[in-house]
Amino acid sequence: MLLLLGASVASWAFIFERSRALNFARSEMKKFEDKFWSGVDLNRFYQELAARQSLEGMASVFCAGFKEFVRSRKNVSTPAEAVMEGASRAMRVSMSREIDRLESRLPFLATTGSISPYIGLFGTVWGIMNSFIALGGQQQATLSMVAPGIAEALIATAMGLFAAIPAVIAYNRFSHQVEKLENSYGNFMEEFSSILHRQALSSGAEAADSAHPPRSAQSTV
Repeated sequence: MLLLLGASVASWAFIFERSRALNFARSEMKKFEDKFWSGVDLNRFYQELAARQSLEGMASVFCAGFKEFVRSRKNVSTPAEAVMEGASRAMRVSMSREIDRLESRLPFLATTGSISPYIGLFGTVWGIMNSFIALGGQQQATLSMVAPGIAEALIATAMGLFAAIPAVIAYNRFSHQVEKLENSYGNFMEEFSSILHRQALSSGAEAADSAHPPRSAQSTV
């Protein structure tokens, strides 16, 4: 019962902590999307975000991709496909880290929800077994002799369910929220990749034009 009580207390602590973290992640994602799609200059937006001490969520994905894009584009000989591959890889790594961070504590909730009923059931069986063992050594059986043990056994079952039910509900809810955030991050990554790809192609075209002047200019020279 002490084990179940500890698991229940830890589960509720993690439930409140994850609820705040996921609410904050959704709020920050909405703020970022509103600012990003408002037409802000990407270089200035990146500098603003990079000045922060820590980045989370969609802002982290954006900064990772844009930083790699700018670094790769400095080499004018790098083809657009290679520039985009590096930026996409950086964004995927950043998104994976963010999802891992959002999913922290969820394995504990899943484990608590899975094993707590069995621990409670084990306590129930153990309590009833002890009650019947004690009853077997008595000449006269009365209800008052077995009632305390059976009551403790039923309490163990109730505690197992009390620890498991909130953990299962919270795990399913948080998993769904993390999945929605992951889909939003993935959609943003695809849309941002399209923007970077257009910039990479335009930069490549400008570099090609500067490297190969018009035919008239060549004849003049």
